[in-house]
Amino acid sequence: MSMKIWPFWTGKNKKQMNDEMKDKMELLQEIKRAHREWVVARKHFDFVVDKEQIDYAIFALEAAEKRYEMLIRQAKRLKFTASDGFTHQPMGACGS
Repeated sequence: MSMKIWPFWTGKNKKQMNDEMKDKMELLQEIKRAHREWVVARKHFDFVVDKEQIDYAIFALEAAEKRYEMLIRQAKRLKFTASDGFTHQPMGACGS
């Protein structure tokens, strides 16, 4: 019975709720991908030696970091919670 009340109470139908969940899951996947890219860019930066490689590594690291932060802000605006499968871990907490 509560399943029938929930959509009425929130003013959303089942399709809207499913669309929102799909959007959240897609954003969650993007966040995970962006975090992996950030970790890889950081590790790449640790091993560069040439000046040109250093410049590129800095650029890649900054871009990856900005993208990840942007996606985190977007998730916060959408009020993601741990129950949505989203748990934010600081950079150092992921084995980097």
